[in-house]
Amino acid sequence: MNALELQHIGHPLVLTTREVPEETTDTAVVRLHAAALNHRDYWITQGQYAQIRLPVILGSDGAGEWRGQSVVIYPAFDWGDNPHMPGRAFRVLGMPEDGTFAEYIRVPRNHLFAKPEHLTWEQAAALPLAGLTAYRVLFSRCQLQAGERVLITGIGGGVALMACQMALTAGAEVFVTSGSEEKIQRAVQLGARGGANYRAADWHKQLREQAGGFDVIVDSAGGDAFSLLPTLCNTGARIGIYGGGQGKINGLSPQVIFWKQISIHGSSMGSPQEFEQMLHFVQQHRIVPIVDAVFPLAEGNAALQRLAAAEQFGKIVLAIGSNAAN
Repeated sequence: MNALELQHIGHPLVLTTREVPEETTDTAVVRLHAAALNHRDYWITQGQYAQIRLPVILGSDGAGEWRGQSVVIYPAFDWGDNPHMPGRAFRVLGMPEDGTFAEYIRVPRNHLFAKPEHLTWEQAAALPLAGLTAYRVLFSRCQLQAGERVLITGIGGGVALMACQMALTAGAEVFVTSGSEEKIQRAVQLGARGGANYRAADWHKQLREQAGGFDVIVDSAGGDAFSLLPTLCNTGARIGIYGGGQGKINGLSPQVIFWKQISIHGSSMGSPQEFEQMLHFVQQHRIVPIVDAVFPLAEGNAALQRLAAAEQFGKIVLAIGSNAAN
């Protein structure tokens, strides 16, 4: 089978040939039709990830066929028995185990779930990691309710967009931030009420004028700007953090947090049960993940370059096998 392999840190992926894996009693070999990129894939190529083992096939998101069934793959291993938090053995598909940037993949059979019928292969591949992360941070951790006002930072990335779509579907009022005016306007076209460019010095004041205050804030950046988020919160608000692209948080005032009774929730991926709930939510409401661009498997390095440039609006997807020619 053809596969994209990371052989050396800081070097391009290599299109190579591997043996098709064999099934066991508990595992399934899925013929993949599409796989989606995540920032973790790029970070791994740059050595910015713990316990990297090479060579490895990257990729956490995949959709394909197993024994005539159209499936999507739960993108992790060993969540553990506690539904509220992952166990010590929890890890994401695509490092250290081989991932989805290949024509076939072997995964546990109980990690296969029916593909939502209304989605194409590319849309289905764009769903697992982003959809699961967004669903958990919104509903399991922040307990979003209809009618609440939500702020989602960094709109344009896969998780942020899925959170926007899910929050709108759940009946929330959504506002966004981005460093791109175009991305803000595209979010408004999806149904967001407004937004602010975080490159502006008064971005938080703009949001205060537009929205008044927020009941839920979903953030993936951290950094110095995070200290302003509690000032935008209503009393009893919840802040969900699923990433930290801007680094450590400085200048956070504990007084604002305790006087407003604000809860801050860390969130990462989700359990198989939450994955199943997320798929049901997507199927029930006919949510369609936004795909920014599709590349054939052989052009995986070009796809990674687009991801690194941070210009995408939605998920970047690899078409695999016969699907690449369609």
